Amino acid sequence: MADQVCATPKDIERGLFGESDGRGFAEALVASLDGLPQGFALYFHNFSTFLGKPGIWLEDLFVRPEARGYGVGKALLKRLAEIGVERGCQRLEWAVLDWNEPAIGFYKRLGATVLEEWRICRLSGHALATFVREPGSRIE
Repeated sequence: MADQVCATPKDIERGLFGESDGRGFAEALVASLDGLPQGFALYFHNFSTFLGKPGIWLEDLFVRPEARGYGVGKALLKRLAEIGVERGCQRLEWAVLDWNEPAIGFYKRLGATVLEEWRICRLSGHALATFVREPGSRIE
C-alpha cells in the first residue's frame, strides 16, 4: 500500500493545521512512549442525516509494528471515542480493508460492527477531474 501514498509531510501539516488561519480539515491523536511516537489516529467530523447528529470518521489508525499488542491502538480508539462523546457525536466510523483479518478481529473485539452491506465509493484523480468537466446539470 505504500505505493499508493503520495502525501508529503507538508500536505499532512496543512491538512491538520491549515494554511495561515490555523484551521485544518482533520485532527490527530498521537500515542507516545518515552517521547517517541508509537501510533496515531487521524480523524474528522462528519454528519449523519439518518440520526441528525454529528459523528467522527477515523481516516487512519496506525501503530508501529513493534508497539502492536500492547494496547496502543485500543487506547487511541478509546480516547477518540471519549472525544466523540464529549462533542455530542453519535457514531465513530471507519473503513477496513476486507483482507485485513487481524484488524477486523481487533475491531470486533472492541465491540464494533462490520457493515458488510455498505460499500465505499470514490472519485479521485482523473475520474474526479473528468466528472467536473463533464457537461450537464450544475448548481450555482
